[in-house]
Amino acid sequence: MIRSMPRPRPPHLHRETNRHGMTVWYVRVGKGPRIRIKAAYGSPEFDNAYRVALSDDRPQPAGKAARGTLGWLWMLYRQTGAWTGLSMATRKQRERIMRQVLETGGDQPLSKITGGAIQRGIERRKPYQARHFVDTLHGMFKWAVATDHVKSDPTAGKGVAKPKTKGFPVWTEEELEQYEARWPIGTRERVMFGVYCFTGLRRGDAARLGRQHIRNGIITIDTEKTGTRVTIPVLPELAEILAAGPTGELSIIASKKGQPLRKEVVGTLFKKACRAAGIPNKSAHGIRKAAATRAANNGATVATLEAIFGWEGGQMAALYTKAADRRKLAADHMEKLSKSGTSIPAPSREVRAVGQKD
Repeated sequence: MIRSMPRPRPPHLHRETNRHGMTVWYVRVGKGPRIRIKAAYGSPEFDNAYRVALSDDRPQPAGKAARGTLGWLWMLYRQTGAWTGLSMATRKQRERIMRQVLETGGDQPLSKITGGAIQRGIERRKPYQARHFVDTLHGMFKWAVATDHVKSDPTAGKGVAKPKTKGFPVWTEEELEQYEARWPIGTRERVMFGVYCFTGLRRGDAARLGRQHIRNGIITIDTEKTGTRVTIPVLPELAEILAAGPTGELSIIASKKGQPLRKEVVGTLFKKACRAAGIPNKSAHGIRKAAATRAANNGATVATLEAIFGWEGGQMAALYTKAADRRKLAADHMEKLSKSGTSIPAPSREVRAVGQKD
């Protein structure tokens, strides 16, 4: 069981009673505007609304940029369903990209945002940055064409191929054990590890995960990246870690005072913990991949992996099940290469896939 503790009030969250005797919650940072939260306190909807209010991810009033400029179009776009329909993670990513774009080109007339200008922007960026740059502008101009704000989309035909890399390296079983040896149960570093290892959540979702998402031993959370709802049983290993803590209320991974942490802060803390454990080149996402590898090696199907990890379409899950199937087929039928047809010894621990037991 997760130990009980008083629910600390998150930072910048205020409560008041209106003239009708009703409790009203709102977020206010410093002397900034009051942002009302209408969801029930402690609910997942309240949690999401609170984080949106803190990020100040609200439509900005038009008029801060001259009509007919790139900055003006961006402000209009952010007030539409085409924008608010994107996931929170996508919006934040595109906000960061556009802040840089608008610093140098926000006052440019839309007539100057041509295919050539887009291409020059692509060439100034690294491949991954270029892809996100094009995706961001394409989303805006696709809406602008549909609403007759512009006649054509300058990003048309400007797709950037995804660089071919192996991505985040997967943790080995030895590295997982090494981390556990350095950070025993009862430390915040072990809480971070436990959430990553036994839920398969992405960093942003792991940072958001709080007690309000856990009911009767089941985690239910809408993923930040795609909005897909995942339902994950709390495994005994994770229950033991959370019971020992330290944990927060609104966010399991919390500050020393029990307050929520931004995902970037959680990422920095975890990197420091990894370095201290002698594993400097691995990441939280590498643990997610190790968890998917372990599940696939233990017989998880595409549907099972999608349910656990929040994937859709079958493509990502199939990568793990295919690798597991190939490994099993090779182990089961490698003797066919032998002249005698006799079996061969099992592979040593050093070359076994992540998750395979001795």
